[in-house]
Amino acid sequence: MNTLKHTPRSDATWFRRYAPSAPARMRLLCLPHAGGSASSYHSWGNAFGDDVEVLATRYPGRQERIAEPCLESMEELADAVTAAVLPLLDKPLALFGHSMGASLAYEVAVRLEHRHGFCPSVLLVSGQRPPHGQRPRTAHLDGTESVLAEVRKLGGTDAALLEDPDLRELVLPALLADFTVVGRYAEKGPRPAVPVRCPVIGYVGNHDPNVTVEEVAAWAGVAPKGFELKVLEGDHFYLASRRDELVADLTSRLR
Repeated sequence: MNTLKHTPRSDATWFRRYAPSAPARMRLLCLPHAGGSASSYHSWGNAFGDDVEVLATRYPGRQERIAEPCLESMEELADAVTAAVLPLLDKPLALFGHSMGASLAYEVAVRLEHRHGFCPSVLLVSGQRPPHGQRPRTAHLDGTESVLAEVRKLGGTDAALLEDPDLRELVLPALLADFTVVGRYAEKGPRPAVPVRCPVIGYVGNHDPNVTVEEVAAWAGVAPKGFELKVLEGDHFYLASRRDELVADLTSRLR
């Protein structure tokens, strides 16, 4: 079992931290969807009570890190996020990820357990198939227009941004890189279902055009310590329309 190690100042680069008003009892690490940024979780910053610190992940190639090259594989992202969070494991840690971020949250949880002997409190996965339920995705191979069509199908604020030519030029490199991450992760279909030693909660919108309720329920296959499924009204980005309901449910889990 490896001892905990960390790279100096990497946590400041990788996470936008929302300090609670009281000493933190635990931390919630939030991982955005493909094309997303730390701002996706801005409204969550102080939403979970006065003793939960929220860490919103800053992927390279956007916002504060716009000048940095994007990463294009799940392995690179998971290794980097894992290294960055190591200095912050003095408190219990929960992980939440949506869509691409759900796969990333799972991969970080596996690395924390197997490489560093740290078990997260709970893994919260949203709008994504489990590793053993992955199926090939080819949008990243079919060109920019294919990626844009996929984003428009999913909707959300990302799709609206793409209608502005100036904003599209800013967000497109990160979007293409993230779709490459997703495509490479799923290029061979199902992956090994490595179990985690913490409870897993799956979230999904009942009208998600990208993943079914049954597919999200299959996360039970990596959750020998327990799995629960929460279905909310909405599409792939139900997180926005059902924000209060989701936050309330997460708050109850974090207690």
